[in-house]
Amino acid sequence: MTRPAALALLVLGLAAGGAAAQGAPADSAPAPAQPAQGARADDVLVHPGDLIQVVIYREPELNGEFLVDSDGLVVLPLIGEQQVAGTGVRELRRRLVELYRVHLRNPSINIIPLRRVTVLGEVNRPGMYSIDPTVSLAGAIALAGGPSGTGTIEKIRIMRDGQVLRERVGAGETLTAAGVRSNDLIYVDRRSWFERNSTFVVSALLSLTGVVTSIIINSNR
Repeated sequence: MTRPAALALLVLGLAAGGAAAQGAPADSAPAPAQPAQGARADDVLVHPGDLIQVVIYREPELNGEFLVDSDGLVVLPLIGEQQVAGTGVRELRRRLVELYRVHLRNPSINIIPLRRVTVLGEVNRPGMYSIDPTVSLAGAIALAGGPSGTGTIEKIRIMRDGQVLRERVGAGETLTAAGVRSNDLIYVDRRSWFERNSTFVVSALLSLTGVVTSIIINSNR
C-alpha cells in the first residue's frame, strides 16, 4: 500500500470515529423527580437543614413545610418544638400521631422530609430546590431544567462547604444513597471538548479526507 493511500485510510478511520461520536445519543433527558425504584421513604433520617412536609388529613390549617434548625428542632402547629434530627420517617410519623392525638381524633399523618440542595453548573435553571431524598440525582437535575447544551449527567459532583465530597456520582443514585444533605451542592460539569465540538471535528476530518483523496488520485496519474 502506498503512503498516500495509507494516510487516506487513517483519515477516513478518524472521520468515521468522529461521526460515530457525533451520532451517538446525547445524555437522555433526566427522569422526572420521582422516588427511585427501591427507595424507601420510611428509611430516610431527618437532618438539620431539612424541611419536613407534614400533611394531616382533614386538617389543612396544620399542613405545611417546616424547617429543622441547626439544633435538630422543628416547631409544629399545636404541638410546638420537637427534636427530630436523626429520627427516621416511620418513627417520626408514629410520634406525631401520638402527639396530635391529644388535640385531634384519629389523626392520619403523612410526612416527607425534603433536602434543601443547590443545583449548579451546566443546568438550565440553577438554584436551590427542596427535594425528596428518595429522588435520584437525575431527578434533582431535572428540577433544575436538566443539563444545558454543554452539560452532562455523566459528570456530577457533590460538594459541601466548598469541598468536593464525591466526583462522577451515578445519576441513578438517590440523594440518600449519594450522601447528600441539606445545604450541599450538586454540580453538573461540562461535556468534553470533543463532545462539544464533534460537528466541527468531523467536518474538518471529512474535508481533509477529500484533500488526501485528491492527492492520491493526482499522484497515481
